[in-house]
Amino acid sequence: MEVKSTLRVINEKDFKGSRGVTDGQTYTRLIGWPEVFMTDRVRLGRASYKPGTYEQLHWHPIEATYYVISGHATVRDFNGKEYEVEAGSIIYAPPGIAGAHEWEVKEALELIDIRACNETNRKMQFTVDKATKRSYIDLEDLKYRDAISFTSHY
Repeated sequence: MEVKSTLRVINEKDFKGSRGVTDGQTYTRLIGWPEVFMTDRVRLGRASYKPGTYEQLHWHPIEATYYVISGHATVRDFNGKEYEVEAGSIIYAPPGIAGAHEWEVKEALELIDIRACNETNRKMQFTVDKATKRSYIDLEDLKYRDAISFTSHY
C-alpha cells in the first residue's frame, strides 16, 4: 500500500497580518483558515499587540488558548483578578462568560492563538459590560466573522 504524506510545513513570513479585533492588534492567520491551510478541527494564528493596547473584557463560545512568545501584559478575568503574563505564559479561556478575559498590554506582546474550532462564525467575541455584566456583539463584528450577511436573497 502506498501512503502519501499529508504533512504541511508553512512559514509565518509568507503570510500577511491584518488588523485584529482591536486597535493596536495585528493578527496573522496561520493554520485552519481557508485562504491559508484548512484543517479539520484547529485554528492557529499569531497576534501582535502594541504597547498600551487594551482589549475589553470579552468571552468566546469556543475554547481559546494563548501562548505568550514575548512581551508583557496584564490579563484580567471576569471577576477582575489580575494575572501578569510574559514569555512562556499560557492562558486558557474556557468557552462561555466564566472564561471572559481582558488584556492590558504593557510592552509589545506576541502570542500564538489556538482555537479548537476552525469555523469563523463560531470564533466570535462577546464584549462584557463591566457594570451590568451583560454581553453584546456589534453587527460589524458579526459581519467580519461571517456570522451574518447583510445581502438580500430576494
